[in-house]
Amino acid sequence: MSRRVVVIGAGPGGLASAMLLAKGGAEVTVLEKQPRVGGRTSAIESGGYRFDLGPTFFLYPQILQEIFQSVGRDLYQEVPMTKLDPQYRILFGAGGELNATPDMDRMVAEIARLSPQDAEGFRRFMDYNRVKLEKFAPCLQMPYPGWKSLLSLRLLSVLPFLKPWKSLHSELAGYFKDPRLQLAFTFQAKYLGMSPFQCPSLFSILSFLEYEHGIWHPTGGCSAISENMARVARELGVKIQLNTAVEEILFEGRRAVGVRTAQGEQRADAVMLNADFANAITKLVPDRLRRRWSDAKVAKKDFSCSTFMLYLGVEGKFDHLAHHNIYVTKDYRQNLNDIEHRHVLSEDPSFYVANPVLTDPTMAPPGHSALYVLLPVTHQHANVDWKKETKRYWDLALRQLAKLGIVDIEKRIRFERVITPADWESKLDIYRGATFNLAHNFAQMLNLRPQNRFEEFSRMYLVGGGTHPGSGLPVIFESARISSKLLLEDLA
Repeated sequence: MSRRVVVIGAGPGGLASAMLLAKGGAEVTVLEKQPRVGGRTSAIESGGYRFDLGPTFFLYPQILQEIFQSVGRDLYQEVPMTKLDPQYRILFGAGGELNATPDMDRMVAEIARLSPQDAEGFRRFMDYNRVKLEKFAPCLQMPYPGWKSLLSLRLLSVLPFLKPWKSLHSELAGYFKDPRLQLAFTFQAKYLGMSPFQCPSLFSILSFLEYEHGIWHPTGGCSAISENMARVARELGVKIQLNTAVEEILFEGRRAVGVRTAQGEQRADAVMLNADFANAITKLVPDRLRRRWSDAKVAKKDFSCSTFMLYLGVEGKFDHLAHHNIYVTKDYRQNLNDIEHRHVLSEDPSFYVANPVLTDPTMAPPGHSALYVLLPVTHQHANVDWKKETKRYWDLALRQLAKLGIVDIEKRIRFERVITPADWESKLDIYRGATFNLAHNFAQMLNLRPQNRFEEFSRMYLVGGGTHPGSGLPVIFESARISSKLLLEDLA
């Protein structure tokens, strides 16, 4: 007799888990509040324009390929993808630019154009991080149920590579003297919603992965990954119910036994939570039942930054742009201080622009562009009232775009949508609008992060950026493997 599992949320972690659980013999139902799958990795579509709501960089597809292979599919056939070269263009407010490429010799030459003395530092960086990833990857593939799990020989063997006393920025300063190059190899901390001056040095593996394994564009955007995973999951027998909000997780004692929706109760042998952890745990589970993760304790945790988003359907092409474009403001450290400590809006913020039609014409009507504009900002804080600031920051964002040569576009905009941190919180159920979940400092990693087999209740499991290993699509998929394996083992 098959066991029944309810998965709350059809984000990438929930969909990957549904595939694995169905292949493992479970009867799986995925409940999704929104009218489409994907969560933060879903699409915005209108008038022939298509935008990724959230992630646009797809790194290290190997993990998802292994998940697809485990259910008898091939990721690259199910989800057509293009490896980008150049991967992105960085324009520095301090002067100069860098066209990042996965070609080692060309990348050395690019670095030499900015700082000849740093050119060979790139090869040293790659060699060291290749070993670092080899050592640490197995540690990301296992759960950490308690303090004793930190004493595993596998984890102890990588301690020399962790360097908890070093920030990511100070780690990169050992390879590159030019401050611009230090930023070029540390801005990836923003994938975790953190400052490179605070982010642990462990995460130098992020920029390494970009150059070792490439940055990929799935045809149709990263949201196409979610849509195709949902298709495969359904083909494996998974039921996906959209427009179905979970209102409460049901318990018998301290055991999860199902969920309640507006349509009624759904009983299950296990519940997997893929919704934003902090938001869901404080809304779906009564505070009186929680100990380690009470409302008060959740509120004291460190959360990532948020993002101010513009999705612009524009008549005309921007062939001078790369697929991915990053502007790093001259006073980057102050910009990050505004976001993480002062919780105010910078007047010269760094920003990112995706121009996917350069690679994928399906993202906009012929002769048009679908520009995705992201400005990192503070998560929800009393210092910023988005009812007052949205229009002003929209105007500022358009002025910033001129630094990438994007000018005079207002009259050519045929579609626009704005998402602020207030929108992330109120419309997309993200705690404080912190789009990258709990921060990834050492006090909130491994066993100190909400655990895959959730420590508060039996038969309740977590998947996604709020649990181990953390945020970002590759590690979210890894969390699906970890949590699904634990659940299947527990249900025998």
